[in-house]
Amino acid sequence: MDVFRKPRPRLTIVGKRRITLSGQTISYTVKRSPRAKYVRLEMKWESGLTVVVPRSYDLGWLPDLLRAKWSWILSNLAGCREAQPPSTGMRLKSGDTVHYLGRGLELAVRRNSSKSDSVSLEGGRLMVSLGSASRGLSVALEQWYRMQAAKLLKERVDELSARFGVAYKRLTIRGQRTRWGSCSQKGSLSFNWKLMMAPEPVIDYVAIHEIAHLKEMNHSKRFWKLVAEHCPRWREHRKWLKEHDAELAAGLSY
Repeated sequence: MDVFRKPRPRLTIVGKRRITLSGQTISYTVKRSPRAKYVRLEMKWESGLTVVVPRSYDLGWLPDLLRAKWSWILSNLAGCREAQPPSTGMRLKSGDTVHYLGRGLELAVRRNSSKSDSVSLEGGRLMVSLGSASRGLSVALEQWYRMQAAKLLKERVDELSARFGVAYKRLTIRGQRTRWGSCSQKGSLSFNWKLMMAPEPVIDYVAIHEIAHLKEMNHSKRFWKLVAEHCPRWREHRKWLKEHDAELAAGLSY
């Protein structure tokens, strides 16, 4: 006898929301399930965090629940980022616009006979020459952005740390999806290469924010007073980051 299973009831998408956990702004999708009895958290590299809630669940309870689960969320989010396959570089093309230090640049792409790629900034155009061993346009661009980030942020951090009267241990450039900078307990600073798409005052704010943590490893009133002394318009720059969070996080994916 054939046995037919009843199809699973479709989940209803409530919408996208955001929450800040341990300094990281996390975007997540809320779905309602007619069968669920408890809240369920799901994490996938292609969709990020999804929160499935029962039909009658009060969404006002979600922030407290997610804060209680912050360790699980951040550790699994990091694991998803590591498992995410690299970009194929097929989305961008010559004539598209990318942003660098807050301004739009037109991409001009060509092929060359050598094996290596090269990227150069010429006026309002970003000239990209792809070699025979190229891994794609997006990869070549990301490498260039990382090099610019390492150079610019090293200069700014050295200048600012001297002004603050502090010393940092090392500086690294990373590619997290939503975290723009961090400062470890041991004094190591980390910055996201995607910051290079933001205006320079915003980049400076992030650098000042993390260097201030070398003196105040918290977000106390003393910390924000220290930030304000070196960046009086920090609220404006922080607002810009929040408003362009998804745009920056997308990086070179269009």
